[in-house]
Amino acid sequence: MRLNPFGGSHRTRQADAVVTGAGSGIGRAFAVELGRRGGRVICSDIDAERARETVELVSATGGKAFDAVCDVSKIDQVEALAATAEQWFGKTADVVVNNAGIGRGGEVIGDAPLDEWHQVLDINLWGVIHGCHVFAPRLRAAGTGAIVNVASAAAFGVAPRMAAYNVSKAGVLALSETLAAELSGTGVSVTALCPTAVKTNILQDVSIGDENISEWGDRLLRWTGRPPASIARTTLDAVDRGQLYVVPQIEAKLIWQSKRLLPEPYTRAAGLLERLVR
Repeated sequence: MRLNPFGGSHRTRQADAVVTGAGSGIGRAFAVELGRRGGRVICSDIDAERARETVELVSATGGKAFDAVCDVSKIDQVEALAATAEQWFGKTADVVVNNAGIGRGGEVIGDAPLDEWHQVLDINLWGVIHGCHVFAPRLRAAGTGAIVNVASAAAFGVAPRMAAYNVSKAGVLALSETLAAELSGTGVSVTALCPTAVKTNILQDVSIGDENISEWGDRLLRWTGRPPASIARTTLDAVDRGQLYVVPQIEAKLIWQSKRLLPEPYTRAAGLLERLVR
């Protein structure tokens, strides 16, 4: 086992885990994969029926799962989720996957309603803040464990007309980096997942607001999207290796390097590409 440079070592096999947004997509894939690795999983989602469906899928792999309803934008519900985990596991969770999130986009800054900003930031950013605020002290006290925060390549890719989403995911990435530094040497690791297109229902559950962009997003999913199960396996393997960053797709890596090496040309090119798409 390789030592985690940010806090010790940890294995996701047979881990007691909490997954938010486990009712579909990447969250469901994380729950199922953790169950396949022999762990006990709390499948948390704002939708009770979807959470129960994920429990059934985890059980089918031989894992043991429980369902819980949690709106991650509400700190009291996240605190209740942590208390439920301690009750069911008899201790704090070993792995916490802060995954719950929504997609929004289609309008430029100034036209996008402020209600949309608040909704996206409340779930995508504050939801992860709440998860880290509640679970990090518990894991630090235990001296072991891992936190996985699901960000996005949007954290550094900053596509036009996706401002609220971009800001929320950039915040998640900065939060993850800060938390990793703070937990260094404690035995607790932090991993930030930054994928591009993943074949989930995020575009079906919410309105992108612009037909051209929505159609382009659907094509992107068909052409380059990876199955969420593959993303979950890759990420959990990275947790076992102690990686802070998981940038799983080639296009995500290209965006990452382009933004780092040529930030201003990249930003101008992103604007030109958006106008061509429209």
